[in-house]
Amino acid sequence: MAGMTLEQLKIFLAVAQNLHFTRAAEELYITQPAVSAAIHNLEQEYGVKLFHRIGRHIEIAEAGKLLQVEAQKILDQVSLTERGLRELNNLQRGELKLGSSLTIGNYWLPSKISEFKSQYPGIQIDCTLANAETICVGTAMGQFDLGLVEGDVKPALQNTLEYEIVASDRLQIVVGQKHPWFEWGEIDLSQLTQTPWVMRVRESGTQQRFEEALQNWGINLSELNVILVFTSGEMAKAAIENGVGATGISELMVKKEIQLGTLRAIRVIDNREGNSAMPTAGYAYAEIVRPFFKIKHRQRFQTALSKVFEQMLISSMLDGSHHLSVI
Repeated sequence: MAGMTLEQLKIFLAVAQNLHFTRAAEELYITQPAVSAAIHNLEQEYGVKLFHRIGRHIEIAEAGKLLQVEAQKILDQVSLTERGLRELNNLQRGELKLGSSLTIGNYWLPSKISEFKSQYPGIQIDCTLANAETICVGTAMGQFDLGLVEGDVKPALQNTLEYEIVASDRLQIVVGQKHPWFEWGEIDLSQLTQTPWVMRVRESGTQQRFEEALQNWGINLSELNVILVFTSGEMAKAAIENGVGATGISELMVKKEIQLGTLRAIRVIDNREGNSAMPTAGYAYAEIVRPFFKIKHRQRFQTALSKVFEQMLISSMLDGSHHLSVI
């Protein structure tokens, strides 16, 4: 028995994904007869049908479905092993795949990547930005070596993903110059229900943390007048600058605008009865501080590059450069 080869597995997966011999050949830059021969040899070697030929079309057979799952695992492991071998040369070459939620990726992570690149200039870093839920799912599926999110890891993924705080961020309630709160500078908790709101989508880590804060303050999201919902913080910020309502947003995203005076962060007075944090002055300010989580798969092979970058993030946290408070 000659056994299957990696090349045969690559060809098989291309056919399984395209369900077309010619398109698979074009994708792999080989001839169509070479594709047909590879599939035929696999079927002959193991005495199974990988595909059913139905007229001019093909459908994947039960044996093909099994091989598709296992072949993908094999090729993924080969890819990781190759990366690991390349990195043995004092981390002079290799690739690091990161996934990051939007606020972290746009405002916090770039300085960390620059620091890492200054130490390992030959390393290629591929960073994908998406909402927190997408990054968690992608990390669980092996698309990223490490993920960085400001939202919570859903219970369904907590057994798959290991997560650890590496930094923190403060959410601020912000308004533009045309909003009456701009002149006030501070409001009571009860006044949060008295203005239109611009929100992020529910999959956003920012939105998740803001809703948690509302619940802690005894406010249901349904009590707020939500007039706009955006997929990105930049869109929410632009709407607020143009005079539409208020929003809860990362202080990292609005630091420049607050300095320029086009936006203002509004302090919220927590004057509820029984508030244990209330000082002798008679009131306390309600704050929203959220952690930044580093996430990784609990069982997948971790490359040397990933370990070094991960350690850099942890060291940064231990150095105290990103202090974490609580809500």
